[in-house]
Amino acid sequence: MMNIAVLVSGGGTNLQAILDSERRGENPNGKVTLVVASKPGVYALERAANFGVETAVVRRKDYDSSEAFDAALLGVLREHNINLVVLAGFLSVLGPSVIAAYPNRILNVHPSLIPSFCGPGYYGLKVHEEALKRGVKVTGATVHFVNEVCDGGPILLQKAVEVLPDDTPETLQKRVMEQAEWKLLPKAIAMVCSGEV
Repeated sequence: MMNIAVLVSGGGTNLQAILDSERRGENPNGKVTLVVASKPGVYALERAANFGVETAVVRRKDYDSSEAFDAALLGVLREHNINLVVLAGFLSVLGPSVIAAYPNRILNVHPSLIPSFCGPGYYGLKVHEEALKRGVKVTGATVHFVNEVCDGGPILLQKAVEVLPDDTPETLQKRVMEQAEWKLLPKAIAMVCSGEV
């Protein structure tokens, strides 16, 4: 059984999808045992508590350097015997020490079809704003392993989502989450936990 930590920064809708999937028995080889938030008071922490999952808050601004932040985060992960780290809207960048400690054991979901609209600065609504600005007819989501390159790790799963003529960044974001992110992320986690990848 793999111990999974989900790292969050906001409302935790992807976390909810992961927990719901686990409750339905879709990941028999893994269990979310820790949720780490980048700031206190985010709704994702309440979602975790509702499922009886332990939580921690590790704030970047509490540390003098990114190395000290990474060390603190690693300390929390090791303390909980975490085998798999899942970034579900976590807005702090993981440093080399964290990535080295979990080779091919850190998953991220990105709200576009990588390599489109990805890399430094592309997160949240910005991704969908750029997709609409560019006039693409199809967007989607990607789950990939995390390495030292922002959004550059090996791709595990992708799902396309249609862009509609009257879309706003907000409506597109919601559709990508509902049709792609919330399906792909739990599936990718189960694949890793079962040893399929």
